[in-house]
Amino acid sequence: MAVFQDYEEFKMLFYNLSHIDLNLYKEKQMKRRIISFAEKHGFSSFLCFFEEIKENREMRDVFIGYLTINVSEFYRNPAQWQLFEKKILPAVFNQKKKMEDIRIWSSACSTGEEPYTVVMILNKFLPLERIRILASDIDHDAMDKAKKGIYPERNLRELPSDFEKYFTKQDKDMYAISEKVKRCVEFRNINLLRDSFPRDMDIILCRNVLIYFTEEAKEYLFEELSKSLAPNGILFIGSTEQIINYQRYNLKPLDTFFYQKIV
Repeated sequence: MAVFQDYEEFKMLFYNLSHIDLNLYKEKQMKRRIISFAEKHGFSSFLCFFEEIKENREMRDVFIGYLTINVSEFYRNPAQWQLFEKKILPAVFNQKKKMEDIRIWSSACSTGEEPYTVVMILNKFLPLERIRILASDIDHDAMDKAKKGIYPERNLRELPSDFEKYFTKQDKDMYAISEKVKRCVEFRNINLLRDSFPRDMDIILCRNVLIYFTEEAKEYLFEELSKSLAPNGILFIGSTEQIINYQRYNLKPLDTFFYQKIV
């Protein structure tokens, strides 16, 4: 019996429904993930599964969250954050007349751990009342969770001890992040492969996202991220990612995981 043979039609229908273009993701990897999700929920073809998510908004939201790989935690990859705090931020601050003028965008923020980590680090340099950063994601459900700011204990396991002051323990090993930290972040829905980007950003974080995209999609994204950066702006990528032809995008390596826009 032929099963899951209608992927091309599914991609087209799903794009019309969600504006997420699956052609821009690595096909083998993405197809495997979708089949796994659909089979788990009792479907044996892409089109039968599509009919369900078309009518069932709750399942569609869960599926999009699963599809966009919402795996996150606070202070993920600590060595990167230490470099960000000790070297990158001071260098950027030196270029600004006022430290609070720094413009930072967490471009695939998932459930909010990344932008809130940035706020807590910035608070070593600035009072929370003077911190404002932008965070975005394609997944509305993930951003709703980010705005609520309630996290399981496992998501805090990498946090330095001096960051514990920003959290209050709730029931069943759940922790709520400080309202003052939450007010520092503006959340916005942005599809990185479709929507326009903010401009003149001093720092853009785009971590652990690129590995899922095709080479064509990566090229488009690097071009747009470069345009989004201010002169001498910094692009912060993930621990398993690198930009091979960085010169093509007016970028140069600044340190491991960090690229600077060439003026």
